[in-house]
Amino acid sequence: MSNEESIITNLEDLEKFLILVESGSLGLSNVSGLALATNNKDGRRFVAVLDDKHQLLLSRLVTEEVFQTGQDLVRNGPTKH
Repeated sequence: MSNEESIITNLEDLEKFLILVESGSLGLSNVSGLALATNNKDGRRFVAVLDDKHQLLLSRLVTEEVFQTGQDLVRNGPTKH
């Protein structure tokens, strides 16, 4: 499930998205992890919400800059809630 209309273009928006996922506000069940990834077909970058079997639950496209600079934020989680 991808929402291509709303590309994450800065770290603040990435952090807001991570907080929404972690808080359960998006109504996703069985969330186990988050990752920054690359689409094999077209090379676009995205943040992936994964379940406990590493299956994709939700994704949001990110800019190349967010992909490069947001790695620690995704790995360590947001700092403010």
